[in-house]
Order: sequence, then structure tokens, then C-alpha cells
Amino acid sequence: MREAEDFRAEARALAAVTAGLPDAAFGRATLFKGWTIGDVLGHLMMFDLAALLSATDEAGYDAFVAPIVAGMGRGRTLLDIQNDWLRERKDGLSGAALREEWRAGAERVADVFSGLDPKRRLRWLGPDMSARSSITARQMETWAHGQEVFDLLGEERRETDRVRNICHLGVATYGWTFANRGETAPEPAPYVRLTAPSGAIWEWGAPQEGNCVTGEAVGFAQVVAQTRNIADVDVRAVGAAATRWMAVAQCFAGPVNDPPAPGARFRMTGRR
Repeated sequence: MREAEDFRAEARALAAVTAGLPDAAFGRATLFKGWTIGDVLGHLMMFDLAALLSATDEAGYDAFVAPIVAGMGRGRTLLDIQNDWLRERKDGLSGAALREEWRAGAERVADVFSGLDPKRRLRWLGPDMSARSSITARQMETWAHGQEVFDLLGEERRETDRVRNICHLGVATYGWTFANRGETAPEPAPYVRLTAPSGAIWEWGAPQEGNCVTGEAVGFAQVVAQTRNIADVDVRAVGAAATRWMAVAQCFAGPVNDPPAPGARFRMTGRR
């Protein structure tokens, strides 16, 4: 699957920007809920492993996710759950060693998914997903959480047209965004017209002048993945449905999350 190679490239971009960081740097807090770089990599590693098990070992997958689901049912945060996992099952893995184990695990995920039937159904914490959707979700999460790391280190990520996968996921989860909030999705869904990093034009839906979202593809992906507020990107929503969607868009599963406030997420001054 091409999407598996897109995930691999996304993971390698994050691996490259964190290469050579001293162990102390992994304890620096990002602008995402105060998570540290280590928190981000631990989170990605845990769910990359879940995706790998879903494709290779269903019984192992069930055993792996059971304590995650149970912990969330008791009101524990994902951060607490993953820290317990790292402490108990990975001997307190941290710093550069954590980065290396996450990086190697991501490569294994890409290797496995590259050979799967894209339509194969895989188990997940929510509804089952196709293999293509599963690996696209891993790319999205790596890209989205990578944003806070790039921001903290003051680095500008070199975006490519593989961001189209995330934009497509954002469009596909239009209905989910509203359903997750107990709202009825306005119909018809807005027309979406985006400019890719390469300059190509990507479109979803039939043109509607009074019900549309237009602008830069990277900015749209940042909005639906909630790494930027729409006020901080070159994206324009026209019409009530499009405006409401862009105010609350959420292309990832889980409880309702609100986007960052305008100006709350930005590229900082540089690595230290």
C-alpha cells in the first residue's frame, strides 16, 4: 500500500528532527497539553504496536488493549496508562533509547502494512477498520503529534503531497465530527477545494459557492487534526455548515476534543 510508505516517510521525518537530541531534551514540554517529546514518542509507540498486533496477532492485540480500555473506563488518562506501560513493560524506557525503539517499531509497522490487502478488516479500539484506514490513521497521528515536536524545536517541517491522506481523512470524518458531539451533521457536506504543497488542486464533493472550505491543504489538515485553529491558517470556510465544521473538526477517534484557541499553537524559537 502506498499509504504504508507515506506512514514510513512521516515517521522518518519525526525521527530526523529528534535525532541527536540529548536525553534531557525529551523532557521538554510542548504546546500540546504540556506533553513532553518523550510523552509524544511513547504515545505513538504504544498505538503503533497496537496497530501492528491488530494485523499480525489478534489474541495478542486483545491482551494488549484490554488494560488500556480498562484504564480509560476507570477515568485514567492515556498519558498515565502509557507511562505505566513504559515503566512496567519497557523498564522505564526514556530519552534517546525511547526514540530508537519507537523509530524501529514504526519501521516494522510500515513493513507489515505494505504487504497487506488494503481492504482487510482489522480490529481497533473503536469499530473495525480497513488496513488502509488503519495505516492512514497512524500517519495522521504521527504527523499531528509530530507538529508539537517540530514547533517546540523551532523547526519547519517540509510538507509533501502525502498530506493528502490526512486531508481525505478529514473530509471522510465530517459526519463523525458532529455525531461525536451528539449533533446532526448539516447536509449537504461542504465542497472542499485545497491547494497541495506541490501546487496541485484537490477537490472533494460538488462545487457549492455558499457552502465550501478552500485554502491550503496543510492548513486544512492542521485544522481537522487540531494542531492549529482555523484562525491561524490559510483556510476559509463559507456558509453555516462549513463554519461550524471547521470550528470543531476532529478527524481522530475518541472523546470530544476542542481545537486549540487562536494563537495557542505555533512554531517556537528553536531547540535548546
